[in-house]
Amino acid sequence: MEHTDIFKLIHAVELFTNEAIIRWMNAFEHNIGISPVLVLSDLKQRGPQKQTVLAKKLGYTPGAMTNIANRLIKLGMAERKYNENDRRNVFLSITEKGLDVLKEAQQKGQELRVELFQVLSEEELKQFLHIHEKLLKNFENPKAEEQ
Repeated sequence: MEHTDIFKLIHAVELFTNEAIIRWMNAFEHNIGISPVLVLSDLKQRGPQKQTVLAKKLGYTPGAMTNIANRLIKLGMAERKYNENDRRNVFLSITEKGLDVLKEAQQKGQELRVELFQVLSEEELKQFLHIHEKLLKNFENPKAEEQ
């Protein structure tokens, strides 16, 4: 692949991602953005967690994670829970409202996927998924593709 082609590919993927985010945010009535939804999703899947663990896992700075957590708490979608044995251990936990908002976000995401990918055939969708899974696997284990 020529050097200009890789930049065209990166640019096209970036434009598609940006458009998908904009459409999702316009369809989703809660003005909280993608990052807080990702935090809610992780809290639902893995239970209460320290903000430092969440930040590292999701690729946020500690400061950004604090801002996300504070916003979710202010909106009643998350809460801080303290370890009774050691009050320094603070865990972020999803609330019922957070679960409801997450469910709505996931539903809007599903509707958006249908809208965005309806132009692709079933075979193209399978290829698209296979390519992305292969690329993600390479991030996890760069030497895997060489073997």
